[in-house]
Amino acid sequence: MNDTSRRKSPRKTAALPPESVGGGPKDKPGSIGKGLAFLEIVTRQPRIASVAEVAAMLDLSKPTGHRIATTLEDLDFLKRDPGTRRLIEGDRLVELAVRVLGAAARRGPRHVILQALTEATGETCNFGVLVGGQVVYLDRVESKWPLGLRFEPGSRVPAHCTALGKMFLSQLDDNQREAMIGALPLTRYTSNTITDPRKLADELQSIRDEGISFDDQEFMSGVVCMAVPCRDAEGRVFAGIAISAPEARQTLADMRRHAPALKEAARKLARTFVLTD
Repeated sequence: MNDTSRRKSPRKTAALPPESVGGGPKDKPGSIGKGLAFLEIVTRQPRIASVAEVAAMLDLSKPTGHRIATTLEDLDFLKRDPGTRRLIEGDRLVELAVRVLGAAARRGPRHVILQALTEATGETCNFGVLVGGQVVYLDRVESKWPLGLRFEPGSRVPAHCTALGKMFLSQLDDNQREAMIGALPLTRYTSNTITDPRKLADELQSIRDEGISFDDQEFMSGVVCMAVPCRDAEGRVFAGIAISAPEARQTLADMRRHAPALKEAARKLARTFVLTD
């Protein structure tokens, strides 16, 4: 047998197994229920958990826990942390979460809140989350001015040089922040882009202290932005809201006066999400 014949075929993302659709006895959750409970536990924990720990929390046997974990890994809903081999969210789960949040954000009161903020400030408003070192816009309301930016919901922008991105990075603990700065490609987009890791770390600490983040033409020349976090009931940042404008129409000093309206919109948006421990 030659080397080519011994190579494994590329791994494909599995489809949901047929047995996961049906439930078990009425007094026990079916396979799909156990899998969803498994995902809920993994994504809820303040620290990453092992398969055995998650199984214990759900009162499952270790073999059952490992079987569920393996299935969810095959489906790319979970994966292993490279350093500890414990369970973390998989790429497919992250993408699903982004799509769900984006669809929800564009419905009902959340989009109305952004529209009201755009009316109050006269500028474009963005609502987004941090995914894999990039900011993903979940929803966006454009200003009525002819001179503006055009990004569709689902667009991704870098974290190190945008108001929303720097706001998210500032909320990480010291070790996470240092690791993220070391991992991100600090690409220069304009002459104002911060590409020095130490200067970026100082900037993020200032943002954390003040609770407001600015982009002073760091991603796009001639465009300034301001962002604040959306926090859940426990004070954890799960999303962010920002306004952006051409520098010819709004300076950073002009933007700062909109901070109270931005923070109030963030509080209203946070109340539309049900986030529990």
